[in-house]
Amino acid sequence: MNLINLIPYQLLIAVFLAFSGFIIRSSLLIVGQSWVRGYHNLATYTILPNIAFIITIVIANNIALSLGMIGALSIVRFRHPVKSPLELTIFFALITLGIASSVNFFYSLLLVTLVVCIIFGIEILQLILKKYGYSTYSISFNEGVSHNIIEIEANNEISLAEKNTNLQSSFHVPELYKWQYKLVFIKKTELNEFKNQIMDNKNITSIKVLLNI
Repeated sequence: MNLINLIPYQLLIAVFLAFSGFIIRSSLLIVGQSWVRGYHNLATYTILPNIAFIITIVIANNIALSLGMIGALSIVRFRHPVKSPLELTIFFALITLGIASSVNFFYSLLLVTLVVCIIFGIEILQLILKKYGYSTYSISFNEGVSHNIIEIEANNEISLAEKNTNLQSSFHVPELYKWQYKLVFIKKTELNEFKNQIMDNKNITSIKVLLNI
């Protein structure tokens, strides 16, 4: 089988694996497993199956290489302080990329293309869905990512805050006519854009912004 005939078959499997990971994550969300809601889990569930796919192809008929691969991945897993599942997955991808290149350049090219496409694809999908009030993932404080936070106090409900997909928490005391909102943004530009939208709201009594510098 030459390379031209091999590419469509491998790409089809790669796309299937990424989609399968996404479906599994979505299934967990449907049954209430909110721990997979973050960006890092979304990226991990779509990238990791393809890493395993490339590893299996590369070491299938080479015992020495398979033992070396297992050793290398074990060192990364147990000797490095990992902050998130995505960080560990990227380390695995980088190691697999180097080893796959020495066996068959096509597999390394396939892996790096898939990883980059998934990373940017998640961001593009998020931007598209945000326009319609939806989100592919929620922001988590456990992913080792610094965030930009805006806290709002008001004497009436702020609809822009209530409907914003970046709303992390809200607090309402009817007797005191007091509303509190906490929104978390990854990008400063998004926070500033939201702040400009609510600045003219006379129901707001205070705004507190914590920027990641």
